[in-house]
Amino acid sequence: MSNEDHEHGIDALLPAEIAEKAEGVGVKKAQLDVVSLVALAVLAGAFIALGAMFATTVLAGSETMPFGVGRLLAGIVFGLGLILCVLGGAELFTGNTLMVMAWAAGKLPLRTMLRAWAIVYAGNFIGAFGTALLVFLSGQYLAGHGAVATVALSIAAAKTALPFGQALFLGILCNVLVCLAVWLALGARTTSDKVLAVLFPVSAFVAAGFEHSVANMYFVPLGLMVKDWGPSEMAAQLANNAYAHLTWLAFARSLIPVTIGNIIGGGALVGGVYWFIYLRRR
Repeated sequence: MSNEDHEHGIDALLPAEIAEKAEGVGVKKAQLDVVSLVALAVLAGAFIALGAMFATTVLAGSETMPFGVGRLLAGIVFGLGLILCVLGGAELFTGNTLMVMAWAAGKLPLRTMLRAWAIVYAGNFIGAFGTALLVFLSGQYLAGHGAVATVALSIAAAKTALPFGQALFLGILCNVLVCLAVWLALGARTTSDKVLAVLFPVSAFVAAGFEHSVANMYFVPLGLMVKDWGPSEMAAQLANNAYAHLTWLAFARSLIPVTIGNIIGGGALVGGVYWFIYLRRR
């Protein structure tokens, strides 16, 4: 690809150009008015929840598949969530940790960045939780003769059982991959480029079992709704007390280390590193 072609927008952006773009995008996002930021954040929470719903459905009845194959399929379809955010336009907390680049470059006050993070985090929760409620009310979780509900319960129980330290490091690893997906998408020129840029990092974090705070805002509430409000015919699945630790308080506690890990992974290990490489000497 010639330099002339690159200048006319045919080739993808180079890493240094992505860094400049990420810095500018971070400033613009943080300066959005509250109403717009909340609306876009609610959309992102719903988009990630739709990807999570897709993954939960695909995992149902996957016991006959090798472990890795089932996880890979779940990861590929979960990519729907970030694809919708990137292409459809939405504000996702985990991706917005890249605003650290604009802050480190002196283009974004810390207070403004933290304000944007807080608004987007709250909006993401509304979107993800609301989608979980819609899925529950629709009865979709009963698909496959209750197989989807079983997967939802299992996922929620596993996430709330994680020790603080493990959840923290799984959160770090997760958002390294998510922010690398966003980074690559920033450099992409076409719709298909962006889809491919997102697909592999996202499917990697899902397949590996890493922890995404916004996805957990769907996964855990849905499991709790199934446990607490599900139909009486599911009582046999709950009778062995395997889900006794799955409570709303456990959900709230489990979000803390994952959220901190997501900030470290995306903000420090991706945004901070790329700022250091490409932007610190300007």
